[in-house]
Amino acid sequence: MEIKLKVDASGLSCPLPILKATQGMKTIQAGELMELVATDPGSVKDMAAWASSTGNTLIEQDAANGKFRFVLRHK
Repeated sequence: MEIKLKVDASGLSCPLPILKATQGMKTIQAGELMELVATDPGSVKDMAAWASSTGNTLIEQDAANGKFRFVLRHK
């Protein structure tokens, strides 16, 4: 799995991680992967809803040491 873009949204509260995800997706091509890391616990629910509403795919998510990691595929 090749990550094309890594976005660090650590320390940002809602809705800024979603804004960073939206901005990041605009810089990669369809089918490419973006990794986003956030520290806001609300980002877990928000990222899943954002991916669903935009047509992008949430490929993977995990949490460790207060950080939430998401891997998304551009639609």
